[in-house]
Amino acid sequence: MSRVAVVTGGNKGIGLAIVKGLCKQFNGTVYLTARDASRGQEAVKELNEQGCQPRFHQLDVSSLDSIHRFKQHLEQEHQGLDVLVNNAGVQLGRSNTTPLVEQVDVTLGINFFGILNLTKVLTPLLKPHARIVNVSSGMGDLSKVTPELGQTFRSDQLTEEELVQMMEQFVSDVKSGVHEEKGWKMEPTYLAYRVSKMGATALSMVQQRQFDANPGADVVVNAVCPGWVRTDLGGASARRSVEKGAETPIYLALLPPNVSSPRGKFLRDKEILSF
Repeated sequence: MSRVAVVTGGNKGIGLAIVKGLCKQFNGTVYLTARDASRGQEAVKELNEQGCQPRFHQLDVSSLDSIHRFKQHLEQEHQGLDVLVNNAGVQLGRSNTTPLVEQVDVTLGINFFGILNLTKVLTPLLKPHARIVNVSSGMGDLSKVTPELGQTFRSDQLTEEELVQMMEQFVSDVKSGVHEEKGWKMEPTYLAYRVSKMGATALSMVQQRQFDANPGADVVVNAVCPGWVRTDLGGASARRSVEKGAETPIYLALLPPNVSSPRGKFLRDKEILSF
């Protein structure tokens, strides 16, 4: 049975660089997934020309129907999964005129709930020693919220249900216009993105605690900040190449069996950061 790795949002930027790196270093089948099938297939063609042979499958992490179709494909073709890199993400920045209440729905729907739903659906397929990498961001800095909210995010007692309730309450508070008085005192431009990444990092720690309930399976989850990278999201003035941004996600995807650390951590440049 061949080993299988999946990268979401793999058609460009850091995701594409992760796919390319895994094609060279991972001993098995690498899936490049993308919401837009034509862009995903074009990215595969580009990698083929560079000597890499990923497979493509359409996947929209904001759609449960799409997620379940992808799970069915993996079940039928491979009967399991070894590596999941949750890279798909969105940031509606300064030039975007979408109202904040809509930005919150879209951004959290992909950056937080996309990770949550895809991982939950694919968990039954995870093989022993599976590795999950959640691409987060240093912009999910807990210094941007009240100490009370930060303490909740960091708590080693936080459950998935409680975290989901926090994220849903945040969305509700934004729509009601009361989010600032509830502790989410950030500039509107990056509010949705910052909170989505706080949630993604906290979720990684929650997921690790869940998987640790079955220690023999040795499933490891980590969150990663790739740094400020020259992508559509990061902009042309960013200091890092996509290859540099992909280094730590690839490192985490290829952690050896029974590694003691990092497990349920937040990293940048292969170093564990405080959250």
